[in-house]
Amino acid sequence: MLVTETDLSGVSLTARGKVRDVYDLGEALLFLATDRISAFDHILPQGIPDKGRVLTQISLFWFRRMEERVPHHVIASSVDEYPETLKPHAAILAGRSMLVRKLDMVPVECVVRGYLAGSGWKEYQAGGTVCGIRLPGGLEQASQLPEPIFTPATKATSGHDENISFERMIEIVGGPLAERLRALSLEIYREGAAYARSRGILLADTKFEFGLDGDRIVLADEVLTPDSSRFWAVENHRTGVSPPSYDKQFVRDYLESLGWNKQPPVPDLPGEIVEGARSRYVEIYEKLTGTPLLD
Repeated sequence: MLVTETDLSGVSLTARGKVRDVYDLGEALLFLATDRISAFDHILPQGIPDKGRVLTQISLFWFRRMEERVPHHVIASSVDEYPETLKPHAAILAGRSMLVRKLDMVPVECVVRGYLAGSGWKEYQAGGTVCGIRLPGGLEQASQLPEPIFTPATKATSGHDENISFERMIEIVGGPLAERLRALSLEIYREGAAYARSRGILLADTKFEFGLDGDRIVLADEVLTPDSSRFWAVENHRTGVSPPSYDKQFVRDYLESLGWNKQPPVPDLPGEIVEGARSRYVEIYEKLTGTPLLD
């Protein structure tokens, strides 16, 4: 089932993002991951079948794996455990939804980088730093960093991530919380990267989001998915070039090949691009979890 739009009658829609719809159930929220895909700040006309299921199931895999290290916000992920008001929507909710706790969300994204890629590589080329952090000379694109680095970010008004310094993060959330989040983010990254490597996958970089339940830090949103992380196959990794990644870069590359000016109207995605994107999402799920994506 391809799900790009949701309308759960009798349930209050509180937010609609580029991918996820959020419904308010009073004491809890329902996160529903659709198959929408965006590129260059536009939602594309075609969805990617199974994308929402992959994002949800990968997040659940990591939430369970990390729960002894950090509590998470998931209350339930089986429709059988959902309130009766949601049962009529079981066909849409199955496999792509989570019932989660309401939290006081930390207004900073906790980014960890283990390899030199993306905007970090561009900044390093210009001045030898990544998000203001001085790195050794002589590194190449896709080089592994001597140690993972913590580079927080906030959402700018345009919706883009905006890198900030750790000092700025302290100003926003306070020193003790900033220190705890930095240490926890690096800890989770290292554990996730070690596990991913055992499955033949490199975790180049990722972002975490946390909320507060009183004084307790809770891991929230999505975790180590291809939409929040840059994953590379070990066998494809070469320094000096940008390895193919398990994310929507495949779709971005196609759109770039059209010479599109990144303004409406948004181009259609041909069937082979849709299927190519789907296969990449499903492959990273199956490689990480070691299980097939079942219907």
